[in-house]
Amino acid sequence: MDANTEKVPENKIPILNIAWARYAQLDAASNKLSRPHYGLRRWIAVLGVLAALFAVLTETYPETFPAIGKLALKILLILSPIIASLLAAFFNKFYGGGAWLTMRAGAEEIKKEIYVFRTVLKDEPKRRAWLEKRLAEIHRQVYRGLGGEMVLDRYVGSLPPYYDPESPDSDPGYGNLSGDEYFTFRLSDQLAWHIRKVNKIQKERTRLQWIILLAGGAGSFLAAMGGPLSLWVAVTAAIASAYIGWAELRNLDDTLKNYSKVVIELMILYDHWLNLEAEERTQVETNKMVKATEKILWNQNMEYIRSMQDALADAELDEADLVDEVLKKSVESDRRFKQELRDSIVSHTDKTLRETEETLVETFDAALGTLMEEASSDLVQQELAAMADAASDAVESIVARFSKLRSTMDEIAADYKGVEFSAETPASDLHAMMQRFPKTGEVKG
Repeated sequence: MDANTEKVPENKIPILNIAWARYAQLDAASNKLSRPHYGLRRWIAVLGVLAALFAVLTETYPETFPAIGKLALKILLILSPIIASLLAAFFNKFYGGGAWLTMRAGAEEIKKEIYVFRTVLKDEPKRRAWLEKRLAEIHRQVYRGLGGEMVLDRYVGSLPPYYDPESPDSDPGYGNLSGDEYFTFRLSDQLAWHIRKVNKIQKERTRLQWIILLAGGAGSFLAAMGGPLSLWVAVTAAIASAYIGWAELRNLDDTLKNYSKVVIELMILYDHWLNLEAEERTQVETNKMVKATEKILWNQNMEYIRSMQDALADAELDEADLVDEVLKKSVESDRRFKQELRDSIVSHTDKTLRETEETLVETFDAALGTLMEEASSDLVQQELAAMADAASDAVESIVARFSKLRSTMDEIAADYKGVEFSAETPASDLHAMMQRFPKTGEVKG
């Protein structure tokens, strides 16, 4: 049954049940859209790295290896940027606008009004009409933010969506809240959640920074080595570029600052409430805590959405900037000596990257121009024919062995038709029959 139309349980205010259902709908839709949003961007980055890898492998493919292998590499080299372009076009069409952020904003605003309804307005007789009006306003805002296309799936889960009956600190979602209850269900819960997110983001950011630095260092080393190894600079640069683009898309720096600010502000409110004596925890103090907490969370939500929308628009990085940035990080301790070293490496790496770029572009053009010609060449055709003959011989051998086996089994069945075998059957008769079964030629054990 649809959570939006189900019968309201006893002692549950209908408009509050509706509000939770609307929150759950927008929350589920936001989560559903955010997964392919990141998934598509991840694949676009991977295909960019693979294109550079296939270009290098095509250029360095040994002449002594089968020609069909080089043909396969050229096909992959051509397909990689084409597929990446198609995914990018699909992403821009259906996910580039950040619709999941708009839905996330709507869901969080509904949740904010639910807690105001259950605390500040718990004695207000007109609060049901107020919440109904706010729900209508929020949905119109989401509709406009989505450009007039608001597609929502039916929500069929429990309400509230994240309630855990086994946990005493989990909010059942219905009924008015005292100051202590709001403190436990909302303020403490959000403080703990943001602390976990801050630590998780910090670990992710550190991991990405190490990968970027290692890829940049490997590129500088390969450039310094020169020779055939210099071609692999393009691959290391593509890897570093992909991870920098991913880090900017994830917007980890701004998100970490945003969440850290929320932790500090919620911690101040948390400490203030704990410092109050029981008789000081009045409705006035409760209202002050609710208004301050919801304001902090709402401002954080708006700041997060704004920064993520900026990240969606600015998540591109030029590979030349990547090399400069990586090299800058490697020349900071001894100013004079390392400044000269940096200039030398930057100059040499820049030259190597330019030469590599020209080589790989020529490789791509050559692969595209000669693909059909090589596919129809005598050598490739001979290899394909040999593979087909080998497969055909294997099939014929299997069919022949099966036919012989079937014929032998039919003969044995005909000869022993009507003969009953039991514990009284002489061993010589059993042995004679077993000797007639065809040998498989397989090693036992």
